[in-house]
Amino acid sequence: MRYATNILAICVAGLLALGIVMLYSAGMAQSGARFLSMQLVWGGLGLMACFAATVMDYRWFKKIAFPLFIFTLILLVLVLIPGIGLKLNGARRWFDLGPMNFQPSELAKISLLMALALWGERHVMRMREFKYGLVIPGAAIAVTLGLVFCGPDFGTTMLLAAVCCILLFVAGANWKYIVPPMLAGAAAIAVAIMNDPVRSNRIMAFLQPEQHREGAGFQAYQAMLALGSGGTTGLGLGNGRQKLGFVPEHHTDFIFSVIGEELGVIASLGVVLAFMAIVVCGLYIAWNARDRFGMILGTGITFLIGLQAFINIGVVTSALPNKGLPLPFISYGGSSLVMMLGSVGILLSIASYSRTDQSETDVPASPDEAEWGNSDFVPEQRELLPDST
Repeated sequence: MRYATNILAICVAGLLALGIVMLYSAGMAQSGARFLSMQLVWGGLGLMACFAATVMDYRWFKKIAFPLFIFTLILLVLVLIPGIGLKLNGARRWFDLGPMNFQPSELAKISLLMALALWGERHVMRMREFKYGLVIPGAAIAVTLGLVFCGPDFGTTMLLAAVCCILLFVAGANWKYIVPPMLAGAAAIAVAIMNDPVRSNRIMAFLQPEQHREGAGFQAYQAMLALGSGGTTGLGLGNGRQKLGFVPEHHTDFIFSVIGEELGVIASLGVVLAFMAIVVCGLYIAWNARDRFGMILGTGITFLIGLQAFINIGVVTSALPNKGLPLPFISYGGSSLVMMLGSVGILLSIASYSRTDQSETDVPASPDEAEWGNSDFVPEQRELLPDST
């Protein structure tokens, strides 16, 4: 377990440091050090959240999982109200907090995972039933995704939908109940995209990039030029040209193109390998968790980070249509950075209370935890122990 936590911490720290450097490089020609200074503030808050979550017993989150989920739903409703939520680029997803903005959909990611993890633990013996395995958790998922979708935020909606389906399967729900809603949701998103000119144009630009390189596919086309011009070792830090107004949002969703152009294929592959290592370590930590809550929550956090990175890199390399998701730990964005670092802290807390690191004097808090974390100490055997009095 020590190797897993060390590798996880090193990879996250490396990506965070790379993000700080690349944000300065990406913004120095247009906005100076503004992106860097704001990211440092958010990074400091994120590290505080990570440290607090690491030293805290992750099982404490069971007490606030459902209240936090309800609070998040309220925020998702409020952000859609004109005059309360901030509207940028046709989307109403942020709260204006003065010097910085807050995106409640980032909080929704972790709060929904916590609620599903707690539900899966409390109803472990009934998760294969239609009601407990699909209807009730599915209603919570549908409400959350519906509010995020109204943003509109298609990328986060599809990301959360995929992670939630994985979590229901891991929690023990019958796959026969999960597949039909997945197909129905995919069909609904497809219909919504077809009736949304902006998103449908992005799909057409993805399918025919050369024909749309001056229109909807301009951003993706310029990102490919940036990656191609970088070569093996890159043009050198700060020497990128596509960031000079050619790649829109190069400091957020398309920061990977700046990395590829200035640092080359070697650094780009290093980023990919770092995220792969995070996924492997996260799954190892989750599947050695002390209880089902930790196992389900750790799995959800790991897939959340891994899938978001996969989608972002896929978009920048034109392997996927444009989704508008930031690259974890690297892209500019305070809400995403704080929540991602806090989620890593939860993973480290799960690791510190794992079965492999459990001390002999650590008494399980409940019979369920004893059965999950120590096969030699189960409720039936506890009844046979002599009375200490």
